[in-house]
Amino acid sequence: MGEFVRVASASDFPDPGHQLVEVEDRLVVVVRVGESFFALDDVCTHDGGPLSDGEIDAAGCTIACPRHGAKFDLATGVAKSMPATKPTVAHEVQVSGDQVLVRLND
Repeated sequence: MGEFVRVASASDFPDPGHQLVEVEDRLVVVVRVGESFFALDDVCTHDGGPLSDGEIDAAGCTIACPRHGAKFDLATGVAKSMPATKPTVAHEVQVSGDQVLVRLND
């Protein structure tokens, strides 16, 4: 695993809200729900759709692919609904003051 990388300021995020960031040449969607932040690969495992264009369900703690509606758990990346059956990769997030930091997982 690599080091934590600063990707944004926490104050830049609406609640709920998300931003697409690049970490070590990898596109990652960073999501804020309340005081919690999550990071997932920006790819639906069903057909490669960009999760960063999807809607956040704050109550269910999921993000939906805009193409076919597959939902992914923000904390784990687990596919929660069809047509996706495989998880997307979840990454570690730390918030230090106003700084949002992400460390990539494989």
